[in-house]
Amino acid sequence: MKWKPTNLPYSINLDTIAILKKLAVTHRSLAELKGTAQSIPRQEVLINSIAIQEAKDSSEVENIVTTHDELYKSSLQVNHYLTAQSKEVQNYIAALKRGFAIVKEKQVLTINGILEIQEVLEQNNAGLRKVPGTNLKNQTTGEIVFEPPQDANEIRSLMENLEQFINDSSMSDYDPIVKMAIIHFQFESIHPFYDGNGRTGRIINILYLVLTELLELPILYLSRYIIKHKSDYYRLLQEVRTDDKWEEWILYMLDAVDQTSKDTIVLIKDIKEVMQIVKNDLRTNYKFYSQEILNHLFKQPYTKIEFLMHELTISRVTAAIYLNTLAEGGILVKQKIGKSNYYVNWRLMEVLTRV
Repeated sequence: MKWKPTNLPYSINLDTIAILKKLAVTHRSLAELKGTAQSIPRQEVLINSIAIQEAKDSSEVENIVTTHDELYKSSLQVNHYLTAQSKEVQNYIAALKRGFAIVKEKQVLTINGILEIQEVLEQNNAGLRKVPGTNLKNQTTGEIVFEPPQDANEIRSLMENLEQFINDSSMSDYDPIVKMAIIHFQFESIHPFYDGNGRTGRIINILYLVLTELLELPILYLSRYIIKHKSDYYRLLQEVRTDDKWEEWILYMLDAVDQTSKDTIVLIKDIKEVMQIVKNDLRTNYKFYSQEILNHLFKQPYTKIEFLMHELTISRVTAAIYLNTLAEGGILVKQKIGKSNYYVNWRLMEVLTRV
């Protein structure tokens, strides 16, 4: 009989020695990340900077590949550079931020919240699958490896159970990071949408860590780890279904959280370092220095006159003077798209594009 998802919680023992050992290490890394993130005064700088990287990587897992250059140019709202791929990545960023706002406001993550995230991501309101025919295939061979639930009522029922499992801590005593791995497995196995299941599932991961207060900000993203270990990711998901290999799957996800936490700590420290360099330069050499200008330059690597006008509520002439002066002083690099100028915080760009 082929495996199919049933209601959570599953009857599985996840208190193995290997999992408990790895959990201790992973919690330390996650706690250090939470503390490191709190050390940056304006934390939306992190949300923007790291979300852009995650959006690119999460989309790449689905073979939606764009370059940093295309992506950052598309954030300037220059239609010429809005490739199909960069549009999808921008939608991911918007969906992630919408999900974070929902979780912070409501302190729960419901089916309606997940539907809203997926709607922003896919730019449609197709909702939960109602028409049968969805299969998961091996990306190399095209072979069908798993058939998720096909019946619309079954999909809705499983999603209602998943919603309860996410929000009702009395349903299980699993550690929250272990529970995140189970939630991810279950969501991907229900495969509730026609499209965007992988990316929506990866957004749910981070929102669950925020929901359980293991993080305050949505800044831990597992997509880069998954890209590096992509074949293991799909293999282990399937081996839970075929061979009940829960321990291996949980250990994979724990290692993803542990390694990504450590990588993100380094990234945040690098951003802080270049912020301090730019701050010192601005304060010493530019009379118009303000914390607002500094924050704006670190929201994302590229900006333009209109963005600075809006951010600081200043005239176009003043914004142009500020950005051109900073470009002349080497803090920014001025480039041209068509008839418009844009300005690159090259230090931040170097940090974010470092492999």
